Amino acid sequence: MKTVLLIEDDLALRENTQELLELANYKVITAPNGKLGIQYALDTIPDIVVCDIMMPEIDGYGVLQALTSNAKTNHIPFIFLSAKTEHKEIRKGMDLGADDYLTKPFEEEDLFSAIESRLAKAEILAQIKNNGQKNLSEDQQELRNLNELKNFFDDHGQIYSFKNGETIYQEGDHSNKIYLSLKGAVKCYKMDSDGKELVTSLHPSDDFLGFTSFMDNIPYEESAVAVEDVELVGVSKDLLKSILQKNNQVSIELLGLLSKNLSEIKQQLLQMAYSSVRKKTAQTLMQFADLLNKSGDKPIKVSRSDLASVAGIATESLIRTLSSFKKEGIIDIEGRNIKILDLNLLKQMN
Repeated sequence: MKTVLLIEDDLALRENTQELLELANYKVITAPNGKLGIQYALDTIPDIVVCDIMMPEIDGYGVLQALTSNAKTNHIPFIFLSAKTEHKEIRKGMDLGADDYLTKPFEEEDLFSAIESRLAKAEILAQIKNNGQKNLSEDQQELRNLNELKNFFDDHGQIYSFKNGETIYQEGDHSNKIYLSLKGAVKCYKMDSDGKELVTSLHPSDDFLGFTSFMDNIPYEESAVAVEDVELVGVSKDLLKSILQKNNQVSIELLGLLSKNLSEIKQQLLQMAYSSVRKKTAQTLMQFADLLNKSGDKPIKVSRSDLASVAGIATESLIRTLSSFKKEGIIDIEGRNIKILDLNLLKQMN
């Protein structure tokens, strides 16, 4: 039977959560504040810790720092359970080393899923360690291609979640991490001197983003925002640089991918400069439909300003063009939802 240390100052929530976990066949130790939580963790060495953030004595961040800095407890999976839903708070917790972050109120299935997955991961890592299998540096030496690099991100990176419209990073922020998108779509953009947004790239799932320079710790030169609910995994630039130095084939494939991205950006700029408004609108609709993995029979939900920014035309011109597409039976519009009715006509658009 696995032991869960539950640190929560709200008596009702603590007792209810304890009951849920015990019914799921977990042994549960509870603590009403961070100070006692640290003591119980050191005394009992639980299999996993579920901890609130805002608590008396010592808050959740202090508990996490205390446990991760102690050799007896730094291997224990740690899940934050908190009413603090702001992205900066979630990010702070994950940057400190938490394995997961659940927001109140939570579904019991989400709690069980988080605990089970973190316990499973901890067990696998323990088996690897006990069996004397390859360590992290050995893993780095054996990466053979870009797919294995993505697997490395998935296995060793930190998970970040963003809601639709949330900022992932801003132009000028320190560029400490490279991200791999696991789910959802991301747009990157810059603001010109007049405050107009220029979309520089669109990233679907299974795509890398956040590249600036590997040699210098220069700030991000563009901003990134979630176009829909997004899940990313991040790896530090220093770690990625060490991997690429040891894996020439991965470096070559990554260079090829970045070159392809540059070619696509050039094509987008040419489209913005020389295509007609109708063609720009049609191509941008298809681009978003492909990015959001929507087939022709499912609507895409995207703001008119985002469409106009990617197409490189005024929002008013885009809206008029969408209206004409609707009258011609090429698309259907309901609020922000756009449904492509005739994909062939869009592809043939001049």
